[in-house]
Amino acid sequence: MIIAGCGPTGAMLAAELRLHDVRVLVLEQETEPPSYARIVGLHMRSLEILAMRGLLEGVRAHGRQRPAAGFFAGIDKPVPEGLDSPYAYLLGIPQPVVVRLLEEHATGLGALVRRGTAVAGLAQDDDGVTVELAGGERLRTRHLVGCDGARSTVRKLLGVNFPGEPARTETLMGELASDVPAEQIMATVAEIRATEKRLMVSPVGAGVYRVIVPAGEVTDRAEPPTVEDFRQKLRAVAGTDFGVHSPRWLSRFGDATRLADRYRVGRVLLAGDAAHIHPPTGGQGLNLGLQDAFNLGWKLAARVRGWAPGDLVDTYQAERHPVAADVLDNTRAQMELYADGAGPRAVRKLLTELMDLNEVNRRLIEKIAAIDIRYDLGAGPDLLGRRMPDIELGQGHLYERLHRGCGLLLDRTAGLTSGAWSDRVDQVADPAAALDVPAVLLRPDGHVAWIGDDQRDLEISLARWFG
Repeated sequence: MIIAGCGPTGAMLAAELRLHDVRVLVLEQETEPPSYARIVGLHMRSLEILAMRGLLEGVRAHGRQRPAAGFFAGIDKPVPEGLDSPYAYLLGIPQPVVVRLLEEHATGLGALVRRGTAVAGLAQDDDGVTVELAGGERLRTRHLVGCDGARSTVRKLLGVNFPGEPARTETLMGELASDVPAEQIMATVAEIRATEKRLMVSPVGAGVYRVIVPAGEVTDRAEPPTVEDFRQKLRAVAGTDFGVHSPRWLSRFGDATRLADRYRVGRVLLAGDAAHIHPPTGGQGLNLGLQDAFNLGWKLAARVRGWAPGDLVDTYQAERHPVAADVLDNTRAQMELYADGAGPRAVRKLLTELMDLNEVNRRLIEKIAAIDIRYDLGAGPDLLGRRMPDIELGQGHLYERLHRGCGLLLDRTAGLTSGAWSDRVDQVADPAAALDVPAVLLRPDGHVAWIGDDQRDLEISLARWFG
């Protein structure tokens, strides 16, 4: 298996494939990881999938927890009651640290990573894919997955359409130092944000601030911004440049919003930013890519290992494409709420009032944090197709039983068995499990594939998902 791109999505996918003993080569164009330490936020569902693979404690040690609130369009509300996750917080962490930890996890499982190597061409047939590298070398693989970002070479070589809207506005984002007293900065920012919600200046420690400031019309994004660009835009928006200096990193982003019309062409697939891009409001991009990889990994491994049901890999697009479309829509909505004008201000005021209702506040946080997703697995109870929270068992917690990346039969009746599927589906008979139904069958990604107490009905679902 070849994966193009060793960002968070590619590294997670490589690890998921290695859990099932699939040989993996990851090709990364950059020779070294980025030198800047951009801070990203890991939302609840991403924390859950890390916990399912035993990675959360190692990742959490490098991050900083903050309350699960204020994600939707920056509307400041308290943490809603009733969030159904023991990981109901946001973990702020440098993106290079996330990539390093996931890459170490993947290589520790046996994946190979080649840096300074990029895909330049591809051709596929009924048996596999021939991948041509930039230096002319050719490699043969059974499948290729493009995790190579918004300007994905793999997507372009496939000729997959990437419809959506081009960037209309631009925003500068970076981390810069300031010698101005923190209380003075915060007081000024609070005053400006009463009318300009797109401005953010927040401390990250040691006199350094994360700065987000609207920059107006779109410029050449290939040209990185300068400290003077930040100073000019801050003076225009806030009346002061806060004395910013000594940047750690500087970047610019637009509000382009695009979604690939196909995630799969034959033996080649797309994941992460190669399949979808959107403004970073709500901090969903990296999380969406990790969750793509978590959905795809076990399915693609099943195909390679020879036991996948005929349409299993096709469920990747069927399940993840609608999720991405929903993320694009909620970022569109958030960007409208940040816009100038009487109309957007009126809608923002109304939504701010509605979010005083806990149910509304919780619904929006669940949407951003991706714990509201329900895959369409057919008719059945509401739990069917949803992710199973990390419930308590008679001994320990559920996610501790999912580290191997297999399916799981959690049975309170102690009368069911995974039988002939026991090499792909682990089994826990536990009458003390905090479960409101007799038994559930979980896929390797933690989503509920079956609910009930009938062995024959269980076997139909085992065959449906595990061959």
